[in-house]
Amino acid sequence: MLLTISTTHQPATDLGYLLFKHPDKCQAFNLSFGTAQVFYPEASETKCTAALVLDINPIDLARGKAGANRQTLEAYVSDRPYAASSFLSVAISQVFRSAMTGNCKDRQELADTAIPLVARIPVLPSRGREGFLRGLFEPLGYQVNVRRLALDETFPDWGNSSYFDVELTHTIKLSELLSHLHVMIPVLDDDKHYYVNEDEIEKLLRHGEGWLGTHPLKAEITSRYLKRQRGLTRDALAQIAVEEVAVETPEQETQEDMIEKPMSLNQQRMETVVATLKANGVEKIVDLGCGEGKLLKLLLKEPSFQSILGMDVTYRSLEIARERVLDKLPTHQQGRLQLIQGSLNYRDARIAGYDAATVIEVIEHMELDRLAAFERVLFEFAKPRIALVTTPNIEYNVKFENLPVGKLRHPDHRFEWTRSEFQTWAQAISNKYKYSVEFGSIGAIDAEFGSPTQMAIFTAK
Repeated sequence: MLLTISTTHQPATDLGYLLFKHPDKCQAFNLSFGTAQVFYPEASETKCTAALVLDINPIDLARGKAGANRQTLEAYVSDRPYAASSFLSVAISQVFRSAMTGNCKDRQELADTAIPLVARIPVLPSRGREGFLRGLFEPLGYQVNVRRLALDETFPDWGNSSYFDVELTHTIKLSELLSHLHVMIPVLDDDKHYYVNEDEIEKLLRHGEGWLGTHPLKAEITSRYLKRQRGLTRDALAQIAVEEVAVETPEQETQEDMIEKPMSLNQQRMETVVATLKANGVEKIVDLGCGEGKLLKLLLKEPSFQSILGMDVTYRSLEIARERVLDKLPTHQQGRLQLIQGSLNYRDARIAGYDAATVIEVIEHMELDRLAAFERVLFEFAKPRIALVTTPNIEYNVKFENLPVGKLRHPDHRFEWTRSEFQTWAQAISNKYKYSVEFGSIGAIDAEFGSPTQMAIFTAK
């Protein structure tokens, strides 16, 4: 069972400081189920690779506790000593325990820095096949290269197995990479070799801090990590901080509709966005936080928009968009629209390369401390030529007779900004990411309070 971690961050041998394992030594660690060894196949100033090799005796495994409840044949004919599983996950947490904390006395600045890292696992099971494997790592910003392994290379007619040779590439903190691997490996294997109880929830929350709450596959990750025990899964999900855009309930929709419906504000927003996109001559558009596809439906009416991608964090919203929009398109038109699940807080290569990005009434659903991650995703990594962002103008709320004083327009809104606050935020993005920005108004303009919706139009310099 093998895991290698490589970096080209120079001096590359500083990887030894981060892992607390000297590149010139081969170290062995006795674990309850076998022996782990750490050594460095290469260690130079320009590239350094650390290898974790886990040696499990299959006979001891079959005769010990881990094999006690298995059928006779399964106990002795098993992939456990060879394929990455919870054994490797435990080895990572024990052998690299200090590295996973993110603390490094000799190189703390480096430990706090995202560096180029490549992790490779030659035999990684994926009970959900390749799509599930990619769905776990790509929303976290990884470039995922996979090669599916044959059942037996000498008998190609037998076809492929459910095992993959996987290489994960990312610029990330080492502690974050190790935490992701610790959680995802048993999730992919969909099994654990030890008894799972309430203590496992604490481990999941600790290693999932900062990313699990907004991961598109949060529920599936939680369920598999806790060995599909419904009670534990329910308790864990209740404790995970919900950072994703919440699925709107009919009651929430009714409240917002009651506030804005008299002025047809949502329709005005959509029409303004479409007109702005047409005026800028865009052909390829990604709608981030597309929800149930209201804007997508309007975009598809314009033949000049040749390629449209809708992304949302909630699977249910995408199902509705598929039913209401994609499935109703003529067959020859369906290729213009694609729907994907993803989070706006993580780098995603699928949303790069588009002329324009629309983020319509989305940012106010994010926690303020998550906006910086969203800014990088959109303006540093996706880098559209045009980006349209709309959000409520809180100053205008006093004009809504059926909105109580001090209340936001939607129960899920984390904030609503004044015009000055929105413009300050947008100008900071403009300065940092080499975009120019113009501001627009949507809806009737009041001399004192402005318009109900404010819009920023970012253009790449």
